[in-house]
Amino acid sequence: MRPGTSRPVAVVTGASSGIGRSTARKLVGLRWHVIGVGRDPVRSAAAEAEITASARGGSGFIMLRGDFTVMSDVTRVADEIAESTSGIDVLINNAGGIRDRLIVTAEGTEATFAANHLAPFLLTRELMPLLRTRAAEVPASSVRVLAVSSTAHRSSRGLDWTDLQGLHKARYGSHYLDAKLANLLFTRELARRAAPDGIVAQAMHPGVVASNFASHADEVMQAHMAAADTVSPDEPADTLVWLATASEGGRHGGRYFHRMAEETPGGAAVDDTAAARLWEESEKLLASLGY
Repeated sequence: MRPGTSRPVAVVTGASSGIGRSTARKLVGLRWHVIGVGRDPVRSAAAEAEITASARGGSGFIMLRGDFTVMSDVTRVADEIAESTSGIDVLINNAGGIRDRLIVTAEGTEATFAANHLAPFLLTRELMPLLRTRAAEVPASSVRVLAVSSTAHRSSRGLDWTDLQGLHKARYGSHYLDAKLANLLFTRELARRAAPDGIVAQAMHPGVVASNFASHADEVMQAHMAAADTVSPDEPADTLVWLATASEGGRHGGRYFHRMAEETPGGAAVDDTAAARLWEESEKLLASLGY
């Protein structure tokens, strides 16, 4: 499938379950072409069957497979997306997760930091030509990059520039907090850099969602999720669709939302110096890995 320009095109990562699956389904319901990315083969196949069956009025859905703890998978997925469409209206970096211990991938990255920050950073960078192409064809601020962060960013003590991934931390525990802070800093710097191209970057937090998000987390996190007052994935999906389609999502990039309303993030998330440095350090890290 190579969508034409008559329908807007969205890329949704983590589309095999939870928030991503709901978001993809809702956008297809609005007659968008959606390219989903999922890791688990069984969940990906089920999501593809469900969402494809709901497509109508010229909309469409395809599911690509990729493990976003592995940067080679990210670049392969980016290439497959480029083969599937000539432009992208909205990129939704939703995929992520949390682990119960330090896991170092074969590439030498820390799995939580890789999946939550490095993968969306790299995917966005690789897809910028398609985003710029679409931005030149549609009204200003229509093209958007959306990040799913978390209130957990408020508990981060700030990024350690000497050990950005936390590979040498004595105790595992703050990796997810730092990665969610990185989501917001990346969004802030992306908003600044992409504005001249007419591309807007925004971030949101979903709240505590009833999903498989914490299935690989430690016992404390799993107990917290089990006891928490959760919301359906449809609620944060509504906010993502709103940010993708409503005029508010195209105004003043670099903002942070929850339940279709702007919120003020933690102080560390509005540090422009840190945002610029994170971009530079992320590029250096990816370059050292060969990307």
